[in-house]
Amino acid sequence: MMAPTPRSVRFEDAVLDKLAKFVMEHPGLSISAAVNLLITEALHMEEHPGVLFRTGPTGRRAVIVGGPDVWEIIRAVKATRAADPDSSAEEIITMVAEYSGLPSHQVRTAIRYWSAYPDEIDAQIETADTVARDAETRWRREQGLLAS
Repeated sequence: MMAPTPRSVRFEDAVLDKLAKFVMEHPGLSISAAVNLLITEALHMEEHPGVLFRTGPTGRRAVIVGGPDVWEIIRAVKATRAADPDSSAEEIITMVAEYSGLPSHQVRTAIRYWSAYPDEIDAQIETADTVARDAETRWRREQGLLAS
């Protein structure tokens, strides 16, 4: 990654107020980092209509407008492909759409986003899988302790 290049940008006072509020709600972000993040996300949304960004327990992530996180759809696509390796791409999309209740165009939107940013989405899948494994391990320990 290249080092950031300083730029002079002028913002309206209302924009600066909203930016300051965003930074206060996201500890650890500087104004500069927040501007970079938000512009990057805006460019991703311009590139991928139907995708927006939301803050959650694991940080900012790409979501499908009116739907789930992109990583959730991609995890379902990967699981479906692994379970049914002989299916065509269209069959995989149809199965994921039917299983998730999403329209197939939203599944395709998630796939297009993943194809542009696979490292981002794959890291979110790995984080979710790790959290789930850790939660199951804790639950099993509790059950073992409480078993008669």
